[in-house]
Amino acid sequence: MDKKSELQQWIKLANNDLELAIFSSKNMWPVPYEIECFHCLQSIEKFLKGFLVLNDIVPPRIHDLEELEKLCENIASQFSVIYEKCSVLSGFSIQSRYPNEIRIEKQDMDRALDYAKSIREFIYTQFPDQFAMKAEN
Repeated sequence: MDKKSELQQWIKLANNDLELAIFSSKNMWPVPYEIECFHCLQSIEKFLKGFLVLNDIVPPRIHDLEELEKLCENIASQFSVIYEKCSVLSGFSIQSRYPNEIRIEKQDMDRALDYAKSIREFIYTQFPDQFAMKAEN
């Protein structure tokens, strides 16, 4: 598979995670805050891995957004502006999926959604040629 096709798959999966989080945050009651936050993390993980693929790097099988962001930053220094948001989202990794690990409130979910949308927009605006196929989803 060529890297543009692989990137397109990463983008589709990333958008699916983020759109699911957005949809369920508005349409489920009670809102499962921890699941929304986890899907935000998953979405950004896939966007970052897609960028790595685009640059001929096999993405590591990790969920650590801080580490993935640093790999992307080694390719394009402007990624440094999303580091703090990636750090916050990384906090919603595995611990948000198990009871009694972390207490997640509505404001945490709102922040995770805002950060994930902001990072997605950053990637789209910084690399419009590479991510042009976003509209094909």
